[in-house]
Amino acid sequence: MKNTKIRVGLIGLGRMGRFYLDEMKKSGRWDVAYICDISPRSREVAKELSPESRIVDDENIVFEDESVQAVGLFTLANNRKEQIEKALRYGKHILSEKPIADTIEREWEVVGMTEHSDRIATVNLYLRNSWYHQQLKAFVEAGELGELAIIRVCHMTPGLAPGEGHEYEGPAFHDCGMHYVDIARWYAGCDYKTWHAQAIDMWSYKEPWWLQCHGTFQNGIVFDITQGFVYGQLSKDQTHNSYVDLIGTKGIARMTHDFKTAVVELHGVNQTLRIEKPFGGKNIDVLCNRFADSILAGEASPLLPKMRDSALASEYAWKFLADAKSHDLPAIGTLETLEEIRERRRTMKNGYGLLPNR
Repeated sequence: MKNTKIRVGLIGLGRMGRFYLDEMKKSGRWDVAYICDISPRSREVAKELSPESRIVDDENIVFEDESVQAVGLFTLANNRKEQIEKALRYGKHILSEKPIADTIEREWEVVGMTEHSDRIATVNLYLRNSWYHQQLKAFVEAGELGELAIIRVCHMTPGLAPGEGHEYEGPAFHDCGMHYVDIARWYAGCDYKTWHAQAIDMWSYKEPWWLQCHGTFQNGIVFDITQGFVYGQLSKDQTHNSYVDLIGTKGIARMTHDFKTAVVELHGVNQTLRIEKPFGGKNIDVLCNRFADSILAGEASPLLPKMRDSALASEYAWKFLADAKSHDLPAIGTLETLEEIRERRRTMKNGYGLLPNR
C-alpha cells in the first residue's frame, strides 16, 4: 500500500508549483499525470521538467479525468475558490497554496464546503512542517518551560518588494505574515483575544510593508509578531532578522536561522540543548508526504493544516492590518527609492533576491 503511486494533477507551475513538482518527482510517491498552466512559457518549462506528464492549458481537462485522485492548486488566490469547488465536485483530494481565496468571505465558503466533504483538503502553512517548530513545541509540551507565557515571532528580510506580484494575496503582512499569525496561534493552542498593531507605509507605498502587532490569546498568553520586507533592501551586503522566542514561567526556547541552517536553543528546567540542522526551506517534501499518507489511509493526518487554519490566519492578518490603519500610519521614503529596490532585485544574481520571500 505504501508503494502505491497517487495520480495527481498540478494546476499552476509558477515558483511554488515548481517546488511541488520537484518534491513529488523526487519522492516517487506521485504519478504527476497533468500539469496545467495558462502561460505558454510555463508549459514549455513543464515539458522540460516532466516530459512524462500531459501538459495542458485548460484546468477542466484535469478535473474531468476520473483517474486523477488529487489536485495541487498553485495559481493565485483569486482562482482558488472556484478550483476547490471543481475539485470537490469531481471527487479530488486537494493540496492548496494559501490563502484559500481572495477575500475572507470566500475563504470561509471554502472552509464550509471542504468540511462538509469526505475529500482530504489541506493547505501549505509551511512553518508547521518545519523540524524546528516541531522541536520547540515538543519541548513546551514536555513542561520544560513551565507554563508558556509569551510568544515572540519576528521575520524581517529584504524580500518581496511592493508591486512584484501576489496582489491577490494582499500586502506583506497578509501574504507572508499570515504564516506567523498561524504559527503563534498554533503554539498558543487557542484563538486571539486582543491586539494592537502599528505599521508604516515604507517608501510611501500605498500599503504598509512592515507591521508589528502585540496582544493576548484567549488563554492569557501574550504575543508579539513583527514582519516586513524592508530590512536593508539597498544595503551593500544584505542581511535579515528572523527568530521565534518562547518564554515560559520557568524556561525559554528559541530559534534563529539564516535560510541555510536553523539553530534551536532550549533552556528548560531539566534540559539545556542546542540543535543545529539544515533549515529545510518550505518543507514541501514533508507536506506532500503527509498528504500522500492521508490519502492512502483514507483520513487526514492531524499534522496536516486544515482549510480552517488558513482562513483564521488570513482573517486575523487582515484584522491586524485594519487595526494598524486605524492608528497613525506614517509614510517614510519615496517611490523613487522603491523603484531603485525593484531594479536591484530584477538584476540580482544571488542573495535575497532569490531567497524564499515568505
